Amino acid sequence: MPRKTAKTDVARPRAPASLLPALLAAATLALPAVAAPPDFGPNVHVLSPSTPGLQQRILDIYEAQQPNHFGPRRDAILLLPGTYENLRIPVGFYTHVLGLGRHPGDVHVIGELRSNAFLENDNATQNFWRGAENFAVTPTLGLEGHTLQWAVSQAIPFRRMHVRGNIRLNQKNGWASGGWFSDVLVDGQVNSATQQQWISRNSEWGSWTGSNWNMVFVGVPNPPAGEFPTPGQRFTKIDKTPLVREKPYLFVEKDGGYAVRVPSLRRDSMGISWANGAGKPVMTPGKTLPLARFHIAKPGDTAAALNAQLAAGKHLLFTPGEYLLTETLQVSKPGTVMLGIGFPTLRSDTGAPLVKTADVDGLTIAGLFLDAGQKDSGVLMEVAPTGSARRHKADPIVLHDLFFRVGGAAAGQVHTALRINAHDTLVDHTWIWRADHGAGVSWSDNPSAHGLWVNGEDVTIYGLFVEHFQKEQVVWQGNGGRVYFYQSEIPYDPPTQPEWTNAAGGRGFASYKVADSVTRHEAWGLGVYSVFLKPDVVLDRAIEAPNKPGVRFQSMITVCLVDKGSIERVINDAGEPARCKGGSNTATLKSYP
Repeated sequence: MPRKTAKTDVARPRAPASLLPALLAAATLALPAVAAPPDFGPNVHVLSPSTPGLQQRILDIYEAQQPNHFGPRRDAILLLPGTYENLRIPVGFYTHVLGLGRHPGDVHVIGELRSNAFLENDNATQNFWRGAENFAVTPTLGLEGHTLQWAVSQAIPFRRMHVRGNIRLNQKNGWASGGWFSDVLVDGQVNSATQQQWISRNSEWGSWTGSNWNMVFVGVPNPPAGEFPTPGQRFTKIDKTPLVREKPYLFVEKDGGYAVRVPSLRRDSMGISWANGAGKPVMTPGKTLPLARFHIAKPGDTAAALNAQLAAGKHLLFTPGEYLLTETLQVSKPGTVMLGIGFPTLRSDTGAPLVKTADVDGLTIAGLFLDAGQKDSGVLMEVAPTGSARRHKADPIVLHDLFFRVGGAAAGQVHTALRINAHDTLVDHTWIWRADHGAGVSWSDNPSAHGLWVNGEDVTIYGLFVEHFQKEQVVWQGNGGRVYFYQSEIPYDPPTQPEWTNAAGGRGFASYKVADSVTRHEAWGLGVYSVFLKPDVVLDRAIEAPNKPGVRFQSMITVCLVDKGSIERVINDAGEPARCKGGSNTATLKSYP
């Protein structure tokens, strides 16, 4: 949990000096005709400005979902193009609000989009699994000063959004625990307030205020002044995003038909994807796949049926709900898109992995929630088989908004949540979580060794959140890896130091481990935190990596959050201890080596 910070005044909306004035003045693209939606099932709510009882329908979803921390319900709210006057959209657990425009401005909410803190005392550290994508909001009904409140922590996709005002990332300076922006435009100010860490990729705003432990900006034209590790200015800035493909999105075409837009690769990019150089709103470059080329998956579909659709060359659109699988989903055809809306949750209690892919070009897997089952499947998701050797530089496999959970809703176990064997894979936001609260949570009830294991070469990850696994959270064996932002709490619950000691005799297991055989690896903006619940438990090193010229780390921080234990070194034998007793609870290191 982060420490509280002083209150910062919220600025009046103002536009950045370059792109934004033209965007504000530009008309949205011509709106499509309204067509009857496909059969998305009961938990997809397709709404328009003229929907009867519109406000009450949204409030009814929120009333059910705000307390639904570990329950089975899932909802997707799809907003048809148009202007929604005086509409309030509070967003609870497992709720995904999506605009159906070709451009965010096609759907304009004038009123409020809000995420409220789930815990008492304005505490948003458990505000997980909710999101908003692809629409514009003018916050006239939000906080004072035309400010949108987005009090969130992990697993919160906020993409392709246009905030026509300000945005605040917590609630009344209560605690908040990290989050994600990508392809977002904010006309006014972003106030991160007490957020402990945050990543913003390819986003733009009038100004940014706030820094706690580490704020990471990748491909952001207007980052705040200041440099890590200066307190109050702990900003890690990477000018350009080297390679990314934005997440696919569902939209309505001019003729009223539904389709999925698959954006093109962007190289060395800055700023949002949905405006041209003159500030005119445009459709993100890419290709359009008619929805007829997708199988619309619904809870109750069997793994055999879904695999038959994949084998026949269909893409999959997963609708909200829980999918109990008895065999592994096999993704084998190049260019396949698997897209989830409304946090569709895959689980297997037979010991079968949930998803495996072939070593092929251009796969996109996005918006899925993968839950560990009662039997250890070895891995929940494997990207290409072990030993894969093909290169995918021109058309990589891309993973967006994939969220993994071990325990919490029920006891579960798995050795490794996600294993990446394919070269050149891109990962664009993931939270891999061994639960520290909820049902089936203890050292023996939800055992899991590792969150992420990378064997592939030249794998790039933006927004890597991995927490509470019993050994190394991340193990990197492939060469050429790049990570932009890493947030990790090590396990709360090692019973004793002898039970949490690595094979070499060291105390604990490094959160981030780069194998000795690796000669090229880079990472920027890393934070590792300890919350030991038992006395006399210590971690020797937060990060372990070979001391080689091609292995480099920038902007690292360790934090001790309770009065037990410590993290003794930041990386290898470098960096000061982070101790809650007998020293500083925070240690920083600007670079290594």
